[in-house]
Amino acid sequence: MSEYYNPNRTRNLYSPLSTGIFRLSRSKIDLFIKCPRCFYLDRRLGVGQPPGFPFSLNSAVDKLLKKEFDIHRAKGAAHPLMTEYGVDAVPLIHKKMEEWRDSLRAGITYQIPGTNIMITGGVDDVWVNPKGEFLIVDYKATSKSDEVNLDAEWQIGYKRQMEIYQWLFRQNGFKVSSTGYFVYCNGDADKEAFDGKLEFDIKIIPYKGDDSWVEKTIQEAIECLNSDILPKPGPDCDFCKYRQAVKKFEN
Repeated sequence: MSEYYNPNRTRNLYSPLSTGIFRLSRSKIDLFIKCPRCFYLDRRLGVGQPPGFPFSLNSAVDKLLKKEFDIHRAKGAAHPLMTEYGVDAVPLIHKKMEEWRDSLRAGITYQIPGTNIMITGGVDDVWVNPKGEFLIVDYKATSKSDEVNLDAEWQIGYKRQMEIYQWLFRQNGFKVSSTGYFVYCNGDADKEAFDGKLEFDIKIIPYKGDDSWVEKTIQEAIECLNSDILPKPGPDCDFCKYRQAVKKFEN
């Protein structure tokens, strides 16, 4: 991890004096909600939280799902899972589909009027229903004995992710359904033998989003970035709690 982690970043920092476009990702907005202090340290001062290890298995599932849904996209037909779960839609055919999926270099973007802040996000998929409404789709992978759902408290981050994507597409002038979908893959660990393969149960879970919070939160994040005062930590931020605990001994 230390080979890639730089705790004193000097690039991609926000400066109130700069007029160049500053990309603010969906994940950094979520960081602001969780902890304004960590957000400020990261985006303004270049001290980001240590990264977690990459979830290579989740990335492989995402890649395979995209390939599978792209087969049906090319045919203009619904995936069998969509039919099974009664989703009246087909994978969207659009010239910007790959651009919207590229969260690092492109994504779906919107510049906040009167600022140099560009909000960005990379979607997993977009479907379209007979009304011409876009349905935002997110792929998730896990392995648990219980039925997958969206009921856990920590999954609020998944819901906010969906709502920011819905907001971004609306700001780009698209008609977006309030209902998005999670394609949730659950690895079956109860098989008698591994046999060199992991099988998944795949479920489509609808979620009705509400993006009314997004614009206000973005404005608050921008105000935070423009301030010269280090904001208070989030009440449940483990990183800030750790730093405070260590400080007692270092001092």
